[in-house]
Amino acid sequence: MAGKLDKEAAKQAKRDKRAASKARRSQIFEAFKMQRKEDKALIPWLAGSIIVVAGVVFGIGFFFNAQWILLPLGIVLGVLAAVIIFGRRVQKTVYSKADGQPGAAGWALDNMRGNWRVTQTVAATTQLDAVHRVLGGPGVILVGEGTPHRVKNLVSQEKKRIARLVGETPIYEVIVGSEEGETPLRRLQPTLMKLPRNLKPAQVDALEAKLAALGNRGAAMPKGPIPQGAKMRNVQRTIRRR
Repeated sequence: MAGKLDKEAAKQAKRDKRAASKARRSQIFEAFKMQRKEDKALIPWLAGSIIVVAGVVFGIGFFFNAQWILLPLGIVLGVLAAVIIFGRRVQKTVYSKADGQPGAAGWALDNMRGNWRVTQTVAATTQLDAVHRVLGGPGVILVGEGTPHRVKNLVSQEKKRIARLVGETPIYEVIVGSEEGETPLRRLQPTLMKLPRNLKPAQVDALEAKLAALGNRGAAMPKGPIPQGAKMRNVQRTIRRR
């Protein structure tokens, strides 16, 4: 009886794996079609990357009289380069469509990789200005989005509110926008990643527990923008896994 159950479980696992693989391929194909409509240079970039990388490897092999042996390796590396280029161009398109929309910064923060604790809209206004709180190795990061003069005031108020609880823990301020002194949406994640690591994981856990008592205040905000081609977000995750 147990052996029969194990066989059924193995078969079900295989079916689930095939279904997940099919779903990933479908996502990538849909993203490719959407990106091709938006990006006329996509096909030349992908084809060029395969040809150039394969050509370089073939050329290296020529000097060792092993060009035909290395050619398959060059094609594989070229395809890998094409996948990387595809993922980056998809990301660029998604960010360009999301830029300037309410909730875009929160959406970008939710897609960060790594041990980041994101709490969206800890403060907001009825004009859809918002402050998001991020906890991580650097400490506390307050990310504001919206009209500059209102957002800066909102961030300042939130900083004073949490400073009483976090003591000497560093608090960073990041304003998302295109003006001087602001951080473009597409640079938000890299900006946070470059901040110094001041806290250990256990300290981040303790900080999160301490700040959990603080309630969010202000108007409700959308959890993220809905740009055209927003389905590509799942594709970006799929490409990273592959």
